[in-house]
Parts: sequence; structure tokens; C-alpha cells
Amino acid sequence: MVGEENISVRNRRSTYETAEEKEDLSKRHEADWSFPQSSNGRVDIDHLVTRKMQLLVEAEQMKPAFMQRIDSHFTEFVNGLIAKSVQLESSPPAFSAVCSEKDGGFKSKGSRAPPEHGKVFVARKSVLDELFEVEHIRTIYHMFIALLILFILSTLIVDFIDEGRLVLEFDLLVYAFGKSSVVFSTWLYMFLSTLTVPYGLFLLWAQGYHGSSHKTIHSAFFGGLFTIFQIFGLGMGPAYIAVAYNLPPASAFIVILEQVRLLMKGYSFIRENAPRILSFTPQKTNTVQVPKVSQYLYFLFAPTLIYRDAYPRNPTIRWSYVATKFAQVLGSLFYTYYIFVRLCIPTFRNYKENLNVRGLVLCIFNSILPGVLMLFLVFFAYLHCWLNAFAEMLRFADRMFYKDWWNSTSYAKYYRTWNVVVHDWLYYYAYKDFLWLFGKKFKAIAMLSVFTLSAIVHEYVLAVCFGYFYPVLFCLFMCFGMVFNFILNDRRKGPIWNVFMWSTLFLGQGVILTLYSLEWYAYKHCPLKNPTFLDYVKPRSWTCHLKF
Repeated sequence: MVGEENISVRNRRSTYETAEEKEDLSKRHEADWSFPQSSNGRVDIDHLVTRKMQLLVEAEQMKPAFMQRIDSHFTEFVNGLIAKSVQLESSPPAFSAVCSEKDGGFKSKGSRAPPEHGKVFVARKSVLDELFEVEHIRTIYHMFIALLILFILSTLIVDFIDEGRLVLEFDLLVYAFGKSSVVFSTWLYMFLSTLTVPYGLFLLWAQGYHGSSHKTIHSAFFGGLFTIFQIFGLGMGPAYIAVAYNLPPASAFIVILEQVRLLMKGYSFIRENAPRILSFTPQKTNTVQVPKVSQYLYFLFAPTLIYRDAYPRNPTIRWSYVATKFAQVLGSLFYTYYIFVRLCIPTFRNYKENLNVRGLVLCIFNSILPGVLMLFLVFFAYLHCWLNAFAEMLRFADRMFYKDWWNSTSYAKYYRTWNVVVHDWLYYYAYKDFLWLFGKKFKAIAMLSVFTLSAIVHEYVLAVCFGYFYPVLFCLFMCFGMVFNFILNDRRKGPIWNVFMWSTLFLGQGVILTLYSLEWYAYKHCPLKNPTFLDYVKPRSWTCHLKF
């Protein structure tokens, strides 16, 4: 009883103290907001302005502390998510339960990690969709639209001065996207073959694997058929069509990029489902769990290169959002057209003037602006608009197609965040599988192999689409890109490294645009009647000036 009385006394005392504090606080507020009045009863305006300025100063002083508290809470939240992720990764996998102790689970190289140890898909928005909710970021978007309007106006005005009339012809676009019937036929062949051949081969292999007395020969046979299809049916076939029909650049890009996308998707389907068949135990059930055709068909259209039986889905489709994204893709296409017409073609049309050192240096620095604008447009049109449009139509909820690559302070982070869709495929199927085969002590060699594979594919796409081999991008990838990746690693955190990353990225875009454009015009100005293989490999822009 005595303890209870003491507690009640303390409670009443604290209540009285709280009441007194509130009363003092209210009095201070009243004193702060009570404005002196003049002799005629009006409020003193000078005091009101002074008090307002004091409140603004107090608000500015409170802002850093407020932002610091938000940052600390956000850091704690992210650290908690990372800790949970580490816990999940370190937990024993369900797949290991079906592996015998003799095989040693995943430590044995006879089986690969199951799909649940790869990428985890969660429902989330794209970064730009979140940023565009902020008015300041939308203003930057509006600035790019204003720049497009100025490009259009300048083109119309110059054409009106030169021709005496408004010229609304888009000859460059018509040429770049020419031979559309060949493009559509080739795409249809690639899509139908990718839909039927990998799925059919996998189904036949899965149904006969556990009943076969020679499992290795059985797997090698179907694996060989799949490899032949990947190399010849889906690899060399579309490339031959693009070269034989002399497809224009944009049409060739559609064919070759779709070819690469379907090759990666077919491999992912086999890679993710093979462990499921290898770990299947016929004693428990007689039916092999094979993905349905509808699941594989959804994966072929889904904006991801990592196969899963199911993905997080949104409940509805926002068709207005889809229409907006496709309209933005179309706007980006016209944006690129006007950049070429106003900034690129006038610079490289006079080919002879750009053949000395001074002209080459001027071309590189003059090409930085159009090169950077086209980099932004490719990112915005494809990685944001195009992929989000298809994701919305398929109700695909994971929209992390890229991250905040513009905040990168190292090239290592830039490569990870620029194109998350392709990076995930390279990370799980090239980098991690390399370490699975050869051990974790070869991380540097694994990274080098991934860089080499990516550089070869990029150069292959450009060579087929442009019609000539000029390994500028390959050299930048393997030389400067590799060096910067190791030197400018994730330990570089200061803003100066972000400035350095942007400066070198801008310069690289100028070099790429200049050298590929000069080579393009060299092929136009200096055609060869009977070119040999060496003529296709040797850069023609190095010797074309000798013929002027």
C-alpha cells in the first residue's frame, strides 16, 4: 500500500509538473505571437516581419537535424533488410534435402544451385516513376521537352529559309526503319523457334532422364541439340538475314537485339529448370514437375531475363500509363531524329575536313552533347518507357530495370545499376556459374570473362547493324572500362568521383559517336568494288582520305 501511495504521489507530481510546463509553453507561445499594437490599435507590421524572419531562420536551423534523423531511420531500415537477406541466403536450402549425403549437397559440382538462390522478384516501382512524383524532377523532364520543341522549330525554320516552304519529310526515319516486312518475318521466325525448340527439347529430356540407364549420354544428346539450335538456328540465321538483305541500321538493331534477347531467355529457361529435374526423386512421386507452356510464353514477353514459374503481379492494368509510355518512346525516337539532323549530319557530312588531328579533336568535343543526349534517350526510351509499358500490360510488378546509375561514384557501381536486366543475367549465369565451376579464388578472372563476353556481344551488335567492323566500343570496354572498374571501385565515395565518372562517360560518348560516324561516311565515300576479308576488318576511315 505504501508503494502504491508513493507511485500515486509521483504520478500526481509529474502530472502537475507537466501541466505547469504546458502552461509555461503556452505562455511563451502567446508571448511570441502577441504582436505589439500601435496607438491606433493596429498590429505593428515591422514586428510581424521580424517574427516571420525569425521563424524562417529557426526552420532552416532545424532542417539539417530533421534530415539527419530521417537518414538515420532510413539507414536502419535498409540495414535491417540487408540483415534479413543475409539470413535468408545463409539458411539451408530446401533443395539440399533431396541431395544425398554422399553427393555433399551444393558443395559437389554435380549439381547447381536452385532458382530460389538467384534473383528475388518483389513488387516495386521504377526509380524514375518515383522521382517524377517530385515537382523538381518533373521540371527537368519538362526542360528536355522544351529542348525537343526548339530542335523542331530550328529544323522547320531552316528548311523554310532554304526551301521556301515547310518540309515535313522524315527521310532519315523512313530509311532507318526500312524493309519492315523482312524484319517482321525474321522476328516471327525467331520467336516461334524459341517458343517451340527449347521447351520441346527440355520436355523430352525431362521425361526420359530418370528412366534412362545412360543419363550422361541422354543429357549430352539433348544439350548438344539445344546448343546447335542456339548457335545456328537462332544465332547465325538472323545475322545472315540482316547482312544478306542489307537491313538499314534501325531495322538491323531490332532483329539483332531481339536475337540476343531470345538467346538469353532460352538459356535462362534451361538453366533454371535443369536443377529441378536433376533433384527429382521418382520414389516420392511419378510425375515430373515441368513448367507449363503458358508460363514459358509469359516469360518470353516479360521484361526480365531470369526465368521463374511465377512473378509478382499487379491487380490491374493502367492503359493510360501504357499509352503514355509508348508516346514517350515515339517522342524519344523523333528526339533522336532531330539530334542527328541538327547536330550530327552537318558535322560529319563534310568528311574531308575531319581527317586531320585538329578536325578529329573538334569532332570529338562537338559530339559530346549529341552523344550524351542519345545516351539519355536510349536509357529513357528503352529501359524506362518500353520495359515499363510491357510490364504494365503483363501486370509484371517488379519494375527494377535500372537503379540510380547517375549517382555512381565508381564504374563498378555504374555497370551494376545502368541495366539491371542484363546485369542480373550476367551475374547469375556468367559470373556466379564461373565461380561455381572454378572456385571463388578466381573472382578477378570471372569478372574479366564477364567483361569480355559483354564487350564481344556489344561489338557484334554494332558490327552487324552498321555493316562494318570497327571495334571502338570493344577497346573502350576492355581497356578503359576494365581499368576504371578495378581502380574506381566501390571504395570511392566522394562527389569528385561522381564528377570524374560523368566526365569520362561524356568523353567516351563523344569518341564513340565520332569514330563510328567517320567510319560510316568512309564506307559511303570510299566504296570498294571487290573487297576482301581484310578490307572488312581494317578501318576504312584510316585510308579513305588518301583517295580525295
